[in-house]
Amino acid sequence: MTHTTSNRLRAALAGALLFAFGAATPAAALDLDQARAAGQIGERSDGLVGAVSPDANAEVRALVDSINKARLDAYRGLAQKEGTPLEAVQAVAGERQTQAAARNGWFVMDAGGRWRKP
Repeated sequence: MTHTTSNRLRAALAGALLFAFGAATPAAALDLDQARAAGQIGERSDGLVGAVSPDANAEVRALVDSINKARLDAYRGLAQKEGTPLEAVQAVAGERQTQAAARNGWFVMDAGGRWRKP
């Protein structure tokens, strides 16, 4: 991926991620920020989220599924618009999200598939 393509993807991801973060959940339900702050959900390098605990409750698993569906929809749309492979869009999103996680003390999945706090 060229530097220009990468910069274009980064700019386009800003809007796509805002949409994906706002995935609809019932008002009383756990939201992404709460789940990340509580250490229940972490960011992955592929631009998706995951449940930090393998024993996550149904509400956390449903939130992970909802967020990942919204993110993948946004990533696919951006990949198609930019003529870029989906994996490239996910890689840029993952880099951006894991950097944000590091700044905020949220969990990040490392290359070995383990959750850690940067």
